[in-house]
Amino acid sequence: MRPAPDGARTEDQVVPRGRAGARRGAQLGAGLVLYAASVALLVHPALGSMPWDVLSQGVARVTGWTFGTTTVVISLVVLVCWVPLRQRPGVGTAANVLVIGALVDPFLALAAMLPEPLPLAVRVAMVVLGVGVNAVATGLYVGARLGPGPRDGLMTGLVARTGHPVRWVRGAIEVLVVAAGWALGGTVGLGTLAYALAIGPLVHVLLPRLTVPTEG
Repeated sequence: MRPAPDGARTEDQVVPRGRAGARRGAQLGAGLVLYAASVALLVHPALGSMPWDVLSQGVARVTGWTFGTTTVVISLVVLVCWVPLRQRPGVGTAANVLVIGALVDPFLALAAMLPEPLPLAVRVAMVVLGVGVNAVATGLYVGARLGPGPRDGLMTGLVARTGHPVRWVRGAIEVLVVAAGWALGGTVGLGTLAYALAIGPLVHVLLPRLTVPTEG
């Protein structure tokens, strides 16, 4: 659902077969479920969300839609942007939109059952846990190699069309979506900064260990 770190190959899609295919499907599903959980862990403490979730919060605030509905709508809009970039969706692309969009609201509802107000230490711990879970989730679903998420594809498509480095393109996209989300009322703060600083190094370590080998 969100841009992969520098060097992550989200476009490496093959038709799954045999045990590797089963592992890919399982990894994709587990990764997307964990990703939805990580969104709730970062959104609920209200200390700042992931860049694209800041935008989702802002749009949800303006439209009155649920967070999950907003996430799906933004994903579909981003997919439309793939057309001029000539990006190719995969099974994982559709699953990314549907699974995360369907599970975010239930996970947020579970988080809302926690006693309020939460102590600051607990909120910070949720942010730290959310970043860690998100890194594992990203490694799992990207490592499954079943197609990029909508935001991943937007990033890689712009890199291919412009020739600019991944980190510049990703940085520009995230600055724009954070600015737009903040202007609409999304939450920017410690969680946003922690995610921006930690997610790249964490996935850099995890992705090689979680990528399903190509069948010979």
